[in-house]
Amino acid sequence: MATTTPKRRIKDNPRRATIVLSVLGYVLVLGTFAGLFPYPELERATVDLLSHAIAAVNTVALVAIVLGVGWIRRGDVRKHRAAMLSSFALILAFLALYLVKVGGGGEKAIAASGLVYYAYLVMLAIHIVLSVVAVPVVLHAVVLGLTHTPAELRDTVHAKVGRWAAGAWGLSLALGIVTYLLLNHVYGVEEYMATASVLLVGYPAADV
Repeated sequence: MATTTPKRRIKDNPRRATIVLSVLGYVLVLGTFAGLFPYPELERATVDLLSHAIAAVNTVALVAIVLGVGWIRRGDVRKHRAAMLSSFALILAFLALYLVKVGGGGEKAIAASGLVYYAYLVMLAIHIVLSVVAVPVVLHAVVLGLTHTPAELRDTVHAKVGRWAAGAWGLSLALGIVTYLLLNHVYGVEEYMATASVLLVGYPAADV
């Protein structure tokens, strides 16, 4: 009796694999915000350092996405694949850094007021919503890309899903970088808050 490899099972059920991976990701993030997972307590200097590292990772990931989109439009599948897998690896690196920062150091509130403050909140909200919505879309595009040949991908929704994934995640990254600059380099930090406090009082303070 022939055996089915894990890759074959995922290839035959990409939506199921996407759902499982998405749920795992959401549980990891929400569990961290809820304080369900143990993280080492971080000093403010370490929190700031992680913020800078996250911004650098996100900037490189955004560049990789833009290059990948440009290469696929020119028909260069090999470079497109390399760029998009690189951006996905950077997304995973971002997630690891972000969870450690949030779990061990909490969040920061921007020292701004008036129109700037509300503009910051709007950009931050859009960034967060896009980050949440993009997870299954990005994962589905990656799952399809890793389990199908370029010829096989033509008969899948990879191209359509990939466009949505690149657009949503690219805009999310761009807004994350802008809010990072406003918070850490333009207006500065008003207050550091524990993650649990952010969840309880709904304080608009996340930094990316």
